[in-house]
Amino acid sequence: MEDMNHDLAVIIMAGGIGTRFWPLSTEEKPKQFLSLFDDNRSLIQKSYDRIAGLVPNERVLVLTSKRFVDLAAEQLPEIPRENIVGEPIRRDTAAAVCLGTVICKKRFGNPVMVILTADHLIEPADLFRETISSVTHAARQSNVLYTFGIQPTYPATGYGYLELGRKVEEDNGIAHFELLRFKEKPDLDTAKRYVQSGRFLWNSGMFVWRTDTILGEIRKYIPAHLEIFSDAIKFYRTPQWPRVLEKVFECIKPISIDCAVMEKSRNVRCASCTFSWSDVGGWNAIKDYLTRDEAGNYLRGHVRNLDSEGNLVFCENGNEAVMLIGVKDLVVVRADGKTLITHKDRTEDIKRLVQ
Repeated sequence: MEDMNHDLAVIIMAGGIGTRFWPLSTEEKPKQFLSLFDDNRSLIQKSYDRIAGLVPNERVLVLTSKRFVDLAAEQLPEIPRENIVGEPIRRDTAAAVCLGTVICKKRFGNPVMVILTADHLIEPADLFRETISSVTHAARQSNVLYTFGIQPTYPATGYGYLELGRKVEEDNGIAHFELLRFKEKPDLDTAKRYVQSGRFLWNSGMFVWRTDTILGEIRKYIPAHLEIFSDAIKFYRTPQWPRVLEKVFECIKPISIDCAVMEKSRNVRCASCTFSWSDVGGWNAIKDYLTRDEAGNYLRGHVRNLDSEGNLVFCENGNEAVMLIGVKDLVVVRADGKTLITHKDRTEDIKRLVQ
């Protein structure tokens, strides 16, 4: 572990808005900065906690929206303020990865980079760190891009899928595979086929690679990104940096790193992960972390129930009360003086309604 610390950099991407967690998550304070659970640690703090000790704090970068830099600094006082980078405009994950990569190259040389997101729940943390150790060791020795694959527990249509090829390594129970292809979010019938085949994993959106490896792939598939960020990094840590960064982001085409690079690259491997993982993509994703009553309702807050079952109720303020009478399969949320009521199968539409 000590050897790894000298050649590792971690990037935590924290630029999302979390619209599907309205009304708790808003543009003023999105979900990664919220404490959804009883330990009073926000999702971004949990993300940091999982890698604390793997790498010096000076080698942890947080990429977030410019408007959330102060909030991120407040919640992560361990991270040097200059390591919290504010993106002036949202331009998806390819821009964030490219920016983080050129910063890592300038500051750290050619480290192995671990790309994480700020809004995942992963347990147990020890197994997660063991997996990172295994993958970073492999990525350091090979000119490949690594992604983390999650064993599917149901035919999800909200996740991308990874089709596994030949097993290339097994390291203390952690299997490494060649990756045949990325598949975007499928319809239900396709998702069922994927899960039944046993050849597909969920795409977690977490990655590991050497800096020079990802730079080579970016140069091949999105050269305009690399060109403009390579010019901009000359102004890093100068008074001109914020304005230069603003101009760069105005010119960048929004695209995810998955679509821009990972789906096209021929040098991708996947670690099959055995830890518990959730991307906390919406209200249904947190039910297992709430109190469950005998009627199958998942609850946080003062809830009174009469002949109601299969509901999820979340109250931000513990003093508020919700009463359920004869209803089934609803999501009910009270936060910031606002109320959400929807059927549990319609939570994906929250984003559309809020927009």
